[in-house]
Amino acid sequence: MSINGKVALVTGGSRGIGRAVALRLARDGVKVAINYKSNAEAAQWVVDAVTEMGGEAMAVSADVSKSERVEAMVKQVADSWGSIDILVNNAGIIHDGLLMRMTEEVWDEVINTNLKGTYNCTKAVLKFMVRKRWGRIINVVSVVGLEGNPGQSNYAASKAGVIAFSRSIAKEVAGRNITVNSVAPGYIATEIVADLSPEFKELIFSRIPQNRFGTVDDVANMVGYLASEEANYITGEVIRVDGGIEL
Repeated sequence: MSINGKVALVTGGSRGIGRAVALRLARDGVKVAINYKSNAEAAQWVVDAVTEMGGEAMAVSADVSKSERVEAMVKQVADSWGSIDILVNNAGIIHDGLLMRMTEEVWDEVINTNLKGTYNCTKAVLKFMVRKRWGRIINVVSVVGLEGNPGQSNYAASKAGVIAFSRSIAKEVAGRNITVNSVAPGYIATEIVADLSPEFKELIFSRIPQNRFGTVDDVANMVGYLASEEANYITGEVIRVDGGIEL
């Protein structure tokens, strides 16, 4: 029932939630490819951390919004390790603003990275999973994709799109023993949350029954579970990791 020896690709794996996911999977014996767009040093830090714990990892660079770069990245991983069994679509960006002031460029940037990037990566790895009749696809979305949020129409639309995409693909590949699920974090203690004003943090706290921000490990542990054999009858689901937040 172990996933020891499986191969995972974690997009946006050089920091925050992606880094925690990579380390969690590595502790479960998974070989982990750490995708990054520009920060090679941060990605190498994760590779070194995995190596120090006795695991295997590699850093792979690609802008997930570009299909040809994703194909090259997936080929690099598959050429090295033979396959990709687990895909964690975590790469994403935020560029907030009220719709009346939002430029088309900003809208496209968020949609292309968050939604099209998920499409690009999922399509590129599915052939390996279908061939082996086993696979795990876990998409990191957001409670904003479920509830909406003022000033985040582009981000909310992208994450809601990933949720609908996940449910559709889950039905397409269920017969091949491939599961597709979404994890929807609430406010997680990352660099983005650290930059929020004290007043806004206080407002958020008032809406979280657990009275704390989530940790990256809270999210990574759920991803690790969904990647495991124990979760083989869970697919097409959206699982919130948000402390019971009320938006």
